[in-house]
Amino acid sequence: MKQVLFFIIAICQISLIAQTTISGKVTDKKGVPIIGANVYLDGTYDGASTNEKGEFSFPTSEKGTQTLKVSFISYETYTKTADVKTFTKLLIKLREDVNTLDAVTINAGTFEAGDNAKVTALKPLDVVTTAGAMGDFVGALQTLPGTSNVSEDGRLFVRGGEADETQIFIDGIRVFTPYSPTAKNIPTRGRFSPFLFKGITFSTGGYSAEYGQALSSVLLLNSTDEPIEERTDLSFMTVGLGVGNTQIWENNSLSVNASYVNLAPYQAAFPDSNEWHKPVQSLGGEMIFRQKMKNDGMLKLYGAFSYVDFDLTQEDINLPNGFRFGMKNRNLYFNTSYKGFLPNNWTILTGLSFTNDHSDMKIETADVIDNENSAHFKVKLKKNVSSRLKFNVGAEYFITDFTEEYQSPANGNFTTGFTNNIFGMFAEADIFFSKKVASKIGVRAEHSELLNEFTVSPRISLAYKASTNGQFSLAYGQFYQNPKKDYLKFSNNFKAENTAHFIANYQYVKDKKIFRVEAYYKDYKDLVKYDTDFSSSTSNYSSNGFGYAKGLDVFWRDNKTFKNTDYWVSYSLLDTKRNYKNYTKSAGPSFVAKHNLSVVVKHFVTEWKSQFGLSYNYASGRNYTDPNLGGFLNQKTKSYNALNANWAYLISQQKIFYVSVSNLLGTKNVNGYQFSNQPNNIGKFDSRAITPAADRFFFVGFFWTISSNKNNNQLKNL
Repeated sequence: MKQVLFFIIAICQISLIAQTTISGKVTDKKGVPIIGANVYLDGTYDGASTNEKGEFSFPTSEKGTQTLKVSFISYETYTKTADVKTFTKLLIKLREDVNTLDAVTINAGTFEAGDNAKVTALKPLDVVTTAGAMGDFVGALQTLPGTSNVSEDGRLFVRGGEADETQIFIDGIRVFTPYSPTAKNIPTRGRFSPFLFKGITFSTGGYSAEYGQALSSVLLLNSTDEPIEERTDLSFMTVGLGVGNTQIWENNSLSVNASYVNLAPYQAAFPDSNEWHKPVQSLGGEMIFRQKMKNDGMLKLYGAFSYVDFDLTQEDINLPNGFRFGMKNRNLYFNTSYKGFLPNNWTILTGLSFTNDHSDMKIETADVIDNENSAHFKVKLKKNVSSRLKFNVGAEYFITDFTEEYQSPANGNFTTGFTNNIFGMFAEADIFFSKKVASKIGVRAEHSELLNEFTVSPRISLAYKASTNGQFSLAYGQFYQNPKKDYLKFSNNFKAENTAHFIANYQYVKDKKIFRVEAYYKDYKDLVKYDTDFSSSTSNYSSNGFGYAKGLDVFWRDNKTFKNTDYWVSYSLLDTKRNYKNYTKSAGPSFVAKHNLSVVVKHFVTEWKSQFGLSYNYASGRNYTDPNLGGFLNQKTKSYNALNANWAYLISQQKIFYVSVSNLLGTKNVNGYQFSNQPNNIGKFDSRAITPAADRFFFVGFFWTISSNKNNNQLKNL
């Protein structure tokens, strides 16, 4: 018996001698002990947790090279690979995890909308349920700070920039003709249906080096990856009809929609100040096909078609019979994008788009035919080097071929046009120094064949999280854009127009409330100038224009304080002057209002199964030139005011009755003034106010969804 006991003791002693004790202490970067951290040898059951002093100790029989790991919530996992004998009396300092929900985000100049946005200032639902937006994503974005209300145009005017200075992308690929054609003083609409997109990023300045050829802003539309269910949507409206359908298979899905609009019945019921020879008719459709690939890749094929036809005569003080304008426009757009995963933690995103836009216009007695073919090719590589460093690099090529044929009995026939090819490349890094400090640093380079010019654009953003709910951001960037086709069709003796953005931002988010204030300064150079009343083939062009824009944007949103109520308030203060086009001196452009205010309120009444919405838009007076007083841009219009309302009633869960009224109170707004070309018999120039063709616009619709899930409806599409 003594021999057996001796043998057991000997075996235990040998076992203890063969074991190694791993020990140490775990703290944060300031030396504060971390209690309860998990410490273990990777691939084994050997480990322990830290005590109240942050200390740990445990034995192991493993030998040779091993990997020790230390993990704790909100901190990066610590990893050390070495001989197990060296894992004694370790002092381990864990770094904060920069990917937690409360970490800093880089957001200067940017509003995001979507399920993946850490901070959502505008949700996709808002695009189509905001009173006055009329289901157009551009209309909803005009309730955000930084935009100017140019009601007679309808496009996005951002921080003192013209509408052409804002570019729109679908899944990172350029859209060359994003708006439907229209006549002057009749606002346009975006071509694309909101329900195909899952999220929106609207950058009012300081945006990523990935995007170029935009002086003021970029709008990114991200299409839905995977639809939730098969469904059919039917729309019956006072202006037309619509139908949409989604089909889902094992690894792919297809969504299509089509719409037909005919304003003839509406114009008969509610005539406006225009003489319509052929009220607007349009036919449009979209489709998106999604294919899941190996390694979780996703291929998307997006296509859109639209046809618009109208003919009208508008009042003109210099033409007793009015100004006649007619148009037939056909637009085709294709977009293909692919996202896949490569070895070594690389991601590839690539795609291409093609646009054909053809317009036949009748301008008084002249016939004008415009034809544009444009394409965009792009490839981008991304790599998450670590949780603190994300890197992306890419290249792209833009092709634009534009021709215009002009035929006039009075002025003769001629053809103008241009071909503009631009090569761009970019590199950018997101650097997270801690949970509180992050930076985005990038550079973009472009070469324009038409202008024979090479440009380099540095861009940098910095964000600091000052508290649990608040953070500061700064951004600087240089941005270039070739002159628009209205000038390039006559001359290519230009430099790329450019501007520098300086942005300072503070944002506070807590309990479904957002407060955001942002100051900015933009310095414009090399803007287009010409020496005639309007740009033409006889104008002398130069790139000697310049200007500035500075201002303050304020945004407040709250959907917590009042039950079933969501509201937001936007205010923009803008000071801008330019000396460009045919300006005789620096002045505020006629599309600019110094003050812009938007208030949006939505309230759901459960008992009535109804959502009510109101929006109020205000803009201070805009500049115009009164030749009777002398000087340039010497007068201002009266302020713009509009109160809009809508009501959505759920007849049943999948049937919705919808009513909306724009400018509910019928305010007599003035967009500007037109003066006669010649003075009258007392030496005065007669004038007329340029007002909306109709004071109000009424819309009534019935929307019916058919799906296996009886709860889904088209509320998001209204």
